Amino acid sequence: MQAGRRIHSIDVARGIAMVLMAIDHVRVYSGVRPGGPVPSVFFTRWITNFVAPAFAFFAGTSAYLLGRKLGDRRALARYLVTRGLILVLLELTFIRVAWTFNFDFGEYLLAGVIWMLGWCMVLLAALIWLPTAVIGAFGVAMIILHNLMDFLSPAAGTALQESSLSWLWQILYFGGAIHLGQNGPTLIVLYSIVPWIGVMAAGYAFGAVMIMEPRRRDRICIVLGLSAIALFLVLRTIDVYGDPRHWHATGPTEMSVLLRFLNTNKYPASLQFLLMTLGPTILLLPFVENARGRIGEFFATFGRVPMFYYLIHIPTIHLAALLVSIVREGHVEPWLFANHPTMNPPPPDGYTWSLSLLYAVFVVVIAVLYPKSRWYARRKATNPSPWMRYI
Repeated sequence: MQAGRRIHSIDVARGIAMVLMAIDHVRVYSGVRPGGPVPSVFFTRWITNFVAPAFAFFAGTSAYLLGRKLGDRRALARYLVTRGLILVLLELTFIRVAWTFNFDFGEYLLAGVIWMLGWCMVLLAALIWLPTAVIGAFGVAMIILHNLMDFLSPAAGTALQESSLSWLWQILYFGGAIHLGQNGPTLIVLYSIVPWIGVMAAGYAFGAVMIMEPRRRDRICIVLGLSAIALFLVLRTIDVYGDPRHWHATGPTEMSVLLRFLNTNKYPASLQFLLMTLGPTILLLPFVENARGRIGEFFATFGRVPMFYYLIHIPTIHLAALLVSIVREGHVEPWLFANHPTMNPPPPDGYTWSLSLLYAVFVVVIAVLYPKSRWYARRKATNPSPWMRYI
């Protein structure tokens, strides 16, 4: 979203997240597993964990800034509902095809990060009628308290997931596969609504911080960021509340202590996961506000057009994977046309890329996406079409 005056630090931080996101999505087509006992593989996945929290949090902040520009809550609510439903539709259509390069909708649909952002925007449209402090309190409370669900007895959890409203519980919190009719597709809920609506609500209230006098704003960002990191370290060390993966007692035994410590739960995002990722993200803001040179502008360009970047980066990466397959194997591996690589059996023997190839393709993809993103950012700023408000 775009407010009347862009905040450079948000654009840079969001742009960094956009670039990191491409690493994980190249990894999807590379066949490299999402994490593991080898540090190089583990951190290839772990570094991308900052993306979804930044996306959701800054979407809330941008909504707050847009609301100030519009000066009309009704107009803001209408925008959030419209954009949210557009994002859900894009997730189930264009993005679905971009992931697979096939039109076999009868097998599965993916409720991914854009699905989550869309529904959270629709819900935020109802929350914005409350005072900003109340919205912030709601968001923080949901982030902190939702892991109380971990203390449900197995019987209670099973009862919820087997009730007549099991599909709703899956969309709201548990995630997983929802079968849409006897002969219909399966909806794979990767990103549940809780706790992400809390993240977006907290980000909305954070918008009030970002319009403060710069020195005060920076102090608050540093305090919030360091506090979140410190709370993560305390909770993770105690290992009692805030993440279902109790690293002292569970987790792959082949992982080192450090990797188990950092291996927090993303689906659904735990309190510890969000503290681990949002803390450094907020802490980064004061330090990138003055990043005005080539590097700062490079990341800010992606941060100004995050949804456009998202929509073009998946088909670009997928096409790159097809080209790599032709060069390496002399043909296109059929696995690349399956219904989403992460939802299917592992890639064929001998297909998996080396990490060096993964990162080489990532660099090429970013180089290809940058001029397109720069063009769109300039067009959106100088001569936008009405539909550009939503992308």
